[in-house]
Amino acid sequence: MSCLFSKGQEEEETAPQEEAILKLPNGTEHRIKVLKPTCGQDAFLDIRDLHRATGYFSYDPGFTCTGSCLSAITFIDGPKGVCLYRGYSVPDLVDQAQALEVAYLLLVGEKPSVAQLAEFRKEIQKHMLVHEKVKAMFSNFTINAHPMAIMVAVIGALSCIFSELDPLDEEHRWLACKRLIAKVPVLACWAYKTSIGQPMMYPRADLSFAENFLYMMFATPMEEYQVNPVAAKAINAFMILHMDHEQNASTSTVRIAGSSQANPYACIAAGVASLWGPAHGGANEAVIKMLEEIGVPENVPNFVADVKAKKEGVRLMGFGHRVYKNYDPRAKVMKGLVAQVLQELGIEDPLLKVAQELEKVALADDYFVQRKLYPNVDYYSGIMLRALGIPTSMFTVMFAMSRTVGWVSQWNEMVSEGQMRIGRPRQLYVGPKERKWSESKGAGYVSGTVSTRRSSSFTKRVPDVPTR
Repeated sequence: MSCLFSKGQEEEETAPQEEAILKLPNGTEHRIKVLKPTCGQDAFLDIRDLHRATGYFSYDPGFTCTGSCLSAITFIDGPKGVCLYRGYSVPDLVDQAQALEVAYLLLVGEKPSVAQLAEFRKEIQKHMLVHEKVKAMFSNFTINAHPMAIMVAVIGALSCIFSELDPLDEEHRWLACKRLIAKVPVLACWAYKTSIGQPMMYPRADLSFAENFLYMMFATPMEEYQVNPVAAKAINAFMILHMDHEQNASTSTVRIAGSSQANPYACIAAGVASLWGPAHGGANEAVIKMLEEIGVPENVPNFVADVKAKKEGVRLMGFGHRVYKNYDPRAKVMKGLVAQVLQELGIEDPLLKVAQELEKVALADDYFVQRKLYPNVDYYSGIMLRALGIPTSMFTVMFAMSRTVGWVSQWNEMVSEGQMRIGRPRQLYVGPKERKWSESKGAGYVSGTVSTRRSSSFTKRVPDVPTR
């Protein structure tokens, strides 16, 4: 198959429409180019020459106000609740496309023809076999090892097997992308099988991408396993919904790791590690825990009151998003999907009623409406995964399996379009001034205990950005 990769948006397509003038404390002015994207109303101040021209840096913890790259893969309009892959609405893709079609779309930039999809599917199936040396690693993990810990290790280990890779070679990049899309679901299922002590199952050529995942997760050598088409449809939808989401923490981690020209398998392992956290990929697991603690719909009003009162230890999970200030479009799809899956599988999960009641109460309360706290994609996804028999320890692994498509697409875009400037954020130093070791008496630690310092060595709190 030819290596067709989208070149994205050229520099001139984001040419400045206007300039902003920055007035500096010394009385001088600095002109800043204003860049506009092809979609949306956002505007970006091009400060690449800020320090060279003025001697100043910008201060932006979490990079929440910083655009780190040019990308033509995913567009999000948070206020309007829009999410597009290569210009296509994600909810429409869930309804009309297969996971591998969307994977091809994200990688290449265009919808595949029938022949291209058939060839792509054939290539992915070929690469689903995992090297026996990597498989042997699983025997060394303890039975209580978290599947995400296993995933970080075994994906990183792929760089040992495929060490010849040159990230600047287009053929090599295409091969790495196919390998990762194909092998990560296999490794995910093997991580689960390892955690429960069951034999690992190999993929089958006669099954679709989603069907193969279910087969490797739940089949055993004891008996014939029939994939439930409802479950396969749900997995297909889950994968599409989670494939990419612009420059989130894990995607930015992959890009920063890749900016040093690191092996792509190591870059994806870094992305998995970043995704592991409960503030990112582990959010749906936290939602399940919250719903279980609420217990029954009748307890929702008291829970909501505790949230509003900021009671210690009480948090509303699955609501709100750093980007969306409207109903997450992926959450709308997931909400309908979970009800459909439970109905078709004949499962009655009491947590669904708790979740529906909590959403109803929260969206009718001005406290949450004014703060633009709407359900996000994690709110209902955990209930659907539970219905499919997937344990909570595997929720984040499912996320990583799906997001691998976006990670490799973002990595390839960065390398192929010459955006390989190594990531090197600056810091605002607030520690002690220069001092001499020979003149210091040394304070030491009191009673041999380590005293915890808040926010490193800050002597005063850096004020938060004021809200309007």
